[in-house]
Amino acid sequence: MGNLKNVALPLLLALSLLHLPFAESLWFINYHIHIVNDLPLGNSPPNQPNLFMHCKSKNKDLGDRPMVKGQDYTWDTKLNFLRTTLFFCNARWVGRKSRRFDAFDGSRDERRCLEYHNSCMWSVRADGFYLSINNATWFKIYPW
Repeated sequence: MGNLKNVALPLLLALSLLHLPFAESLWFINYHIHIVNDLPLGNSPPNQPNLFMHCKSKNKDLGDRPMVKGQDYTWDTKLNFLRTTLFFCNARWVGRKSRRFDAFDGSRDERRCLEYHNSCMWSVRADGFYLSINNATWFKIYPW
């Protein structure tokens, strides 16, 4: 009987936590990740990609995407139970630079990306990678 208490009580407690508002807001919402190519065109024609972005997580490869100026690379994700969801990207500015960066890190972004429609918005610019949580104010997070 003591064994049943040791198993049943923690299980009931864990299940009851799933019904609390904070649990829903952290574990069951879709986060929207947007990466926009804001690089200058330089000598490139406007319809030719000047940025290649390859994003993936441990379990999901989103593939390599050629991006023209102004194009948005976007996907949705949810936090895993341990909040260790991580999507990282390799960005290659054609003929110039390349960089790996974390586009979504559950432990870092779960709260800050809730501010604006559950979105993490990135802008790839000539001097680095900028993040906005409100689509108005941008902060440089990573240099090239």
